[in-house]
Amino acid sequence: MPVALRLADPDGRFNAVRLASDLPLSHEQRSFARNGEGWRLDLDLPDVLRLEYTLEVDHVEGGTEHLCDPDNPKRAPGAFGEKSVLELPGYETPTWLDEEGVDGEYAEVEIRGRGLGAHVPIRIWSPATAAAGQPLRLLLANDGPEYDQLSQLTRFCAVKIASGELPPLRVALLQPLDRDQWYSASAIYSRVLAHDIVPALRSLGVIGAPAAMGASLGGLAMLHAHRRFPRTFSALFLQSGSFFMPRYDAHEHRFPRYARIVRFVRETLRDGQYAIPVPTTLTVGTAEENAHNNREMARALSAQGYEVSLEQVPDLHNYVGWRDALDPHLTTLLKRAWLR
Repeated sequence: MPVALRLADPDGRFNAVRLASDLPLSHEQRSFARNGEGWRLDLDLPDVLRLEYTLEVDHVEGGTEHLCDPDNPKRAPGAFGEKSVLELPGYETPTWLDEEGVDGEYAEVEIRGRGLGAHVPIRIWSPATAAAGQPLRLLLANDGPEYDQLSQLTRFCAVKIASGELPPLRVALLQPLDRDQWYSASAIYSRVLAHDIVPALRSLGVIGAPAAMGASLGGLAMLHAHRRFPRTFSALFLQSGSFFMPRYDAHEHRFPRYARIVRFVRETLRDGQYAIPVPTTLTVGTAEENAHNNREMARALSAQGYEVSLEQVPDLHNYVGWRDALDPHLTTLLKRAWLR
């Protein structure tokens, strides 16, 4: 869809203006052109209904700054701060955001991660009516506090419990202290999940094996833990997983744990001999960089006997896009795993 972005500059404060977004654009494609007393960029957007962006401006007096679009009042929260958001015709916010949910309450715990040199902070959400020690289903989320704040994960669970679509459950919101290390196919973090965190959380009262979810590197980490300890989780919900493959992701080679991730992904793609499949859903933005590697991973897991659902959504790599994919896709996955 063609769109035009503009930035007024009647006083000539800027030497250059560029679009900063997750779109795979060249320097020329994202550079605004002078247009009268301002700047203009014409774009032909790919298959997306939302675009989160900032404006990267070079000041005449020197220095570069990222600005939200002053002519666009719509904003979206993000892990690296607020961004402007363009919502295109056809985009609708999820209906569950306006529905009533059960009351919930939080508890804070820390679980020692042997080998990590740290305790893993975990915020646990439970329905307010759940008694201490009452056995419930459990959902584990990497980057959990961020997921909750930016994607409203526990609100989603509260609404689905209230509607009867999901059984009462607890959500363990896992917070990383060294995200790039822990979530990059780390053998230590996977062992901590399987041997420290999940067993410790069973003291809350847990029915069956927990389901696991994560986005980006957090999704990769949950798949890695499952492949190393395949009886730990009952289901996997992986959003925009960072399944780096050199043919698609060579630009990521400067990431410190790039080679370790590539090795794990290669092993997973080619060898499912010892896999113990669980219901798995992958969601990914149609136009995001991780779309290709998520499609490859979905095909490989399906060929290895996994019950896989690949859901491609009209967005990019952001928490609002991940929020918008929770329903019906997380709902459906948890029903498959827990209510058979």
